[in-house]
Amino acid sequence: MMKATKLVVILLATAGLTVGCASKSDLEKVQADLQKEIASVNSKAETALETAQRADENASKALSVANSTAATVNTQLNAGFKKHMQK
Repeated sequence: MMKATKLVVILLATAGLTVGCASKSDLEKVQADLQKEIASVNSKAETALETAQRADENASKALSVANSTAATVNTQLNAGFKKHMQK
C-alpha cells in the first residue's frame, strides 16, 4: 500500500509538472507572436514619425508664407501711410 501511494504521488507530481509547464513549441509561438507585435508597433511608430515630419514641413512652409504675406502687407500699409501723410 505504501508503495502504491508513493507511486501515485510521483505520477501525480510528474503529471502536474508536465501539464503545468509550457512546452518549447508554446514558447516559440509566444516569441513569434511577440515579434509580430513588435514589428507592428515599429511600423506604426515609423508611420507616425513620417506623418509628424510632413506636418512639421507643412507648418514651416505655412509660417514662411505667413511671414512673407505679413511683410508684404506691412510694406503696402507703410507706403499708403506715407502717401497719405504727403497730401
